[in-house]
Amino acid sequence: MANQVDKNAKKPNIFVRMGRRLKETFSELKRVTWPTFPKVVKGTCVVLVVVVVFLVVVTGINYGLQALLEVITNIGA
Repeated sequence: MANQVDKNAKKPNIFVRMGRRLKETFSELKRVTWPTFPKVVKGTCVVLVVVVVFLVVVTGINYGLQALLEVITNIGA
């Protein structure tokens, strides 16, 4: 008999469910510990330095392979 009642129970409409999820989301965001501004700046600088290092490495590899390709193609000519 209990299963019959559960099957006939209607789910709340979409707006009620979305409201519950939004409420849960905002309550979770209140518990988040956000980084301080100096930590954000330091993290951003670290990311930028790593990107520049990879840029230099990939550019160097590209230049080296291009020079090697020119040497190989000039030998056959």
